[in-house]
Amino acid sequence: MAKKRVALILAGCGVYDGSEVHEASAAMVHLSRQGAQVELYAPDVAQMHVVNHVTGQLTEEKRSVLTESARIARGNVQDLAQLDVKDLDALIIPGGFGVAKNLCTWAVDGKDCTVSKPVEDAIKAFHAARKPLGLCCIAPVLAAKILPGCEVTVGHDTECETWPYAKTAEAVKALGCRHVNRNVHEVHVDAKNKLVTTSAFMCNAPIHEVYEGVGKMVAEVLKLA
Repeated sequence: MAKKRVALILAGCGVYDGSEVHEASAAMVHLSRQGAQVELYAPDVAQMHVVNHVTGQLTEEKRSVLTESARIARGNVQDLAQLDVKDLDALIIPGGFGVAKNLCTWAVDGKDCTVSKPVEDAIKAFHAARKPLGLCCIAPVLAAKILPGCEVTVGHDTECETWPYAKTAEAVKALGCRHVNRNVHEVHVDAKNKLVTTSAFMCNAPIHEVYEGVGKMVAEVLKLA
């Protein structure tokens, strides 16, 4: 059987201004373990801003989303504009604030955000081709914005809704989508839309539970492929 080819979209490197490194790594490990071929992509744009991950403060630095994503990809990353859905079997997007800052404007505009065109085009292309999508942490808001009426989880509407994730589940509902409460080590599968989501670091949980949830997301995505 031919290997499944799965695209992973990154948003930089680092939880506060890029992709969450552990989520991205977990997805890559689980995909590798199940024999999938991973292809890494990132938009060739400037980061919204750069955060000092020791202090949590903004810096004056300017960084590229594509260049920073190459740190996670060990250099093997392509411009998202080059993604061709017909060559791929599934799409996965890890979380991290870079999703809400560099892939869309959720960090500033919430449910009224805009999604960057290459990201929106990729999600719509996989959805139209009936190829599965896997989104974790904050990334499910991309589906909520782009796929009306879809079902996602970002954890629990109350327990996981402290700052800085406040009211994410409510915003998902306000967009006309269904939010399903799930624990960190669980996933939700929207079979109609071939959409698999898990909350990952949206909730305060041990890293092994995040890793487990991402693994289940990967497994379900591959089943749907």
